[in-house]
This record gives sequence, C-alpha cells and structure tokens, in this order.
Amino acid sequence: MKRLEGKRIALAGQRKVEELSKLVSNLGGIPLSRPTQGTTFLDDSNLEEDIKTLLAGNYDWFIFTTGVGTETLYKTAEKMGMGETFIQTIQQSRVAARGYKTVNMLKKLNITPDVRDDDGSTVGLIRSFAPFDLKECKVALQLHGDPAPKLIEYLQEQQAEFKEILPYKHIPPQAEVLEQLVEEILTNKVDAVNFTSTPQARFLFSYAREKKIYNELLEAFENNVVAVAVGKVTAAALRDEGVKRLVIPKEERMGSAIVALEHFYKNDAQIS
Repeated sequence: MKRLEGKRIALAGQRKVEELSKLVSNLGGIPLSRPTQGTTFLDDSNLEEDIKTLLAGNYDWFIFTTGVGTETLYKTAEKMGMGETFIQTIQQSRVAARGYKTVNMLKKLNITPDVRDDDGSTVGLIRSFAPFDLKECKVALQLHGDPAPKLIEYLQEQQAEFKEILPYKHIPPQAEVLEQLVEEILTNKVDAVNFTSTPQARFLFSYAREKKIYNELLEAFENNVVAVAVGKVTAAALRDEGVKRLVIPKEERMGSAIVALEHFYKNDAQIS
C-alpha cells in the first residue's frame, strides 16, 4: 500500500503546487492547496536612505538574518557607488548572522560573523549572543519583511538601540485561506502541512495568535498533524513558533520533503 494512501496533505506554498500535488497523488495522498505564503516584493522606497544611514551611523553591530536580504543591501549600495564603503563599514563593526545562506553571502563579501546561530534559528542566534553585552549598543537589524518578534524582544531586553532594515515586504495571504487551514488542522481534516518557506509559518501562527488559538494549533501539530519543512531555515522558523515534531528531508528540495513524509508514515507504521 502507498504510504500516503488517503492522507490529506495541505500545501502551504505557492511555487510548484501542481508538481507537488501530482507527487502527493502518485504516492496515494490527497493534495490540498492552502497558500499561506502571501506576496513578497522588494520595497526599495527607503532602501537607499537606509543604506546611507547605516554607513553614517557608527553601528556597533550588524545583524543579518537572510542571505537574499544581505545581498540586496550590498547590490543597492553597489548601485549607489558605495559597495566598497558598505563592506568596509561592516568589517569594522561586529557582525551576527542567522542561517547558512546568510553566512555564505557574507563570506562572498569577505566578512566573517562574530556571532552565528548554532541551528539555523532565531533562538539559536540569541543563544550565541550570550557572551556579549549589548546594552546601549547601536544595532542594525536586517530582516526579510516578516517580523522577528523574539529577536526584537531580546534586543529590547538587552537595552540595545536598534534600527530595523527590511529590504523586502510581505503582503499577508488571504484571511479566508488561513481560517480554512487552521480549522482543518484543529479538526483533523488534514494529516500534514507542507511548509516551503519561513513566511508561511509566520503568517499561520500570527493568525493563530490573533484568534487566540495558538496553543490549540501547537497541540494539534504535536499530536495529530505532521509539520513538514523543506529545509533547515523553514524548520527553524517552525521551531521558533514552538513546533517540535518535524519532518525534514536530508536534501533540501520540495519533492524530497514529500518523500520524507512518506518515509515518516512508513516508519510510524512499523513502530506501531
């Protein structure tokens, strides 16, 4: 018997939905398109001014949380004729990075982080800050459009003076889709939810907080519904939200995540 036979798999992403739906169907499952991604777009309306502020602000720390956001800042500075100044300014300050893609992008700029996460998550990044005193430090915080409440809360607790830089913005997904998916999770109408990016997790749990059903959603993922993450970064976002039971493929590919879910059910069947 196919291991996804009769399993209802919610697909939270917008990319490759047809391809993933076909794969789920071929494995015997029932794919459900439930896009919680929202829309991402480059918001460069204030980006040049932000870069000028960064380069003139005498910041003690630069915190980078995404590779694509870091690259966007550099390329914008480069277009302004300030690429080398951008690199030199960051090299003269302390640097923190979350995620291997961010570290790789900084490496291309010949920048080595003083602090980096130990597991790809915001919580891991915060843990790595333990030896440092951020009180009254000026911190430039690069985000990817979606909020990082735990990191911001940490900086506030440390009494750091910080500026958020958001090269990208996210328009939230339709509330009707979030409402439908949450209802399906809470009533066991889906068996698994496949996440392919961090905003999908952020928007889903932000909606649950807003509706005051956050704990119920976490309990559902703990006991009844399987959360699937396409890779380490997406998994870290889910862990940040409190999800502990995760299926993560060894190879960070969308198709591999569905196959990993099939293996999860196979192993689960063998255990039971």
